[in-house]
Amino acid sequence: PQGAANPQAAPCGAGKSKNEMAGPTKSKKTKNETAETTAEQRPDLPLFYRDPRPLNSDRHASKAIKTEPDFSFAAATNSVPVTAMEFTRIARHYPIVFTSGDPVAPVAVLGLRNDQNAFISTKGDWAKGCYIPAYVRRYPFILMESPDRLQYTLCVDEASELLVEGDERALFDGDEPSKITKGALQFCSAYQGEHAFTLEFTAALEKYGLLVDNRADVSLESGEKLALGGFRMVEEAKFTALPDDVFLDWRQRGWVPLVYCHLLSMGNWQALAERTDE
Repeated sequence: PQGAANPQAAPCGAGKSKNEMAGPTKSKKTKNETAETTAEQRPDLPLFYRDPRPLNSDRHASKAIKTEPDFSFAAATNSVPVTAMEFTRIARHYPIVFTSGDPVAPVAVLGLRNDQNAFISTKGDWAKGCYIPAYVRRYPFILMESPDRLQYTLCVDEASELLVEGDERALFDGDEPSKITKGALQFCSAYQGEHAFTLEFTAALEKYGLLVDNRADVSLESGEKLALGGFRMVEEAKFTALPDDVFLDWRQRGWVPLVYCHLLSMGNWQALAERTDE
């Protein structure tokens, strides 16, 4: 959507790694310096990330993750990328639409105004009872791809206000990764696999020409009229007209429920308008 996460907001390194994913590193200067250079020189850093650096037991020895939840970093965006595995939960609260770039990516619409997330309070709290997308929960951690694209390294955004000095929720226990860091590596690794599966699904949508340009025109109770464009959605008639062999293949791959979740999520536009009014 206009003013929202573009295709570059997808995680770095969309493909599957050929080697095992690397975890937080100790003091191996050559490997770390290569990875850090990669992070510094990327012109297309994902949404939210400003200065991702490989986790290192020397560099981040005194660093910890803020104890109190704070989603203020996501307050100025009206959409975030989502994975296919989240569709059933995302569809309960947010419209799911697709970007028009290459590669096509699904996003959850979080607001009707540019630079405004309607689900975050002024205190940085996410709306109670609403599912928080994995892309948001992953921050400030991320897997960054090596220059040879053979492995990923767990990084943390050093510009994040969630990264603080302290012993509680520390990133390292001496030279070893802490429970927090091990959990972050596991979460990011799972997210990377889900992202790869999601791109297979969206590539199929594109291949069969199911995505059409769309826009949302909303009238608020205050009388204000808002229009959100720059996104695509599945045309249901084209989807139901898929050849039987293709539909069966999609069912076996688990893609059919994803399409219906997307279509059902369109019912969330009105609720989003009411939240914007509030």
